[in-house]
Amino acid sequence: MGYQVSKEAADRIFAQLRQNYDIFAPKVFAGEGCFSDTDVIRYGKVDSLDEIEWERRSDYSFKEALLAVNETLFYFTEDETTVPACTEKKILIFLRSCDLHAVKRLDTIYLENGPEDFYYKRLREKASFALMGCAQTCDTGFCASIGTDRCDSYDLYLKLAGNAVSVDCKSPELQSYFEKEDAKTCDVQPDYVTENIEKVTLPKDLSVDDFSDPIWEEYGSRCIGCGRCNFVCPTCTCFTMQDILYRDNENVGERRRVWASCQVDGYTEIAGGVDFRKTQGERMRFKVMHKICDFEKRFGSTMCVGCGRCDTVCPEYISYTTLINKLSQRKKAQKEDA
Repeated sequence: MGYQVSKEAADRIFAQLRQNYDIFAPKVFAGEGCFSDTDVIRYGKVDSLDEIEWERRSDYSFKEALLAVNETLFYFTEDETTVPACTEKKILIFLRSCDLHAVKRLDTIYLENGPEDFYYKRLREKASFALMGCAQTCDTGFCASIGTDRCDSYDLYLKLAGNAVSVDCKSPELQSYFEKEDAKTCDVQPDYVTENIEKVTLPKDLSVDDFSDPIWEEYGSRCIGCGRCNFVCPTCTCFTMQDILYRDNENVGERRRVWASCQVDGYTEIAGGVDFRKTQGERMRFKVMHKICDFEKRFGSTMCVGCGRCDTVCPEYISYTTLINKLSQRKKAQKEDA
């Protein structure tokens, strides 16, 4: 049901929501960018609608609200282990259409790809999602090319326009907050982009023969293996484990799950010094093929949602979209020559 409320009423509703929800949204962290005197837009808890960055895409995705960068799985002593308690409050996450599609990818990986992940599931069950519309495309996103520019699986949609706030609420629980106010019912349609600056054509029928394509070394030779593309991606889920031993008793400590990257040197190294992907070209091939080919074969959709953050964050200006388009052009040329 659609509503229109005043900004003052929306602020009151937001304050009421905060009593029961931890609210995460993109916000500006002044002076915390990668370079001197630069800002960064990333997710954090917000106390008001005014804290939310509504216009610009966040530099980092929403996923750290569901998957902590550094998460303690359990504490241990000589005799027992203890799992940390989950947050008591529910969670409300503000995100855009492409990121809402990414939630489905995370659900697939952590809940449908073998045994359910206990830590992800208990937090996911507390989560609701508020859609933020996109009045215009971002500079590197290509959501329209892969069909993630629209999404109707949100619990709440909010749009600020001057002193009025338009709301589309699909959650009965969240709807009760608006019914307490003198909200005017109306038809509300989310803002969606219909065309991007970047346009991508996904390659089809990729095969083992494409593993030897020189394009991987072409791009891999420029990659420095920093892993930033993985950390900003809303669907990358690689992690590693760390055991932290306390100084006062080396038999007591905690085990943590920490974000990792398939592009970083040593990630695929196992006992005996065997490394399955030694070069940056091999790592680039794995990442791209997994995003646009392997995941789709298994689960019916590409892992990539077209947010474009990886193109923006790369210090070597490696364009993921250009790479994909080059693959498509080569596959097309191969078919025409056959």
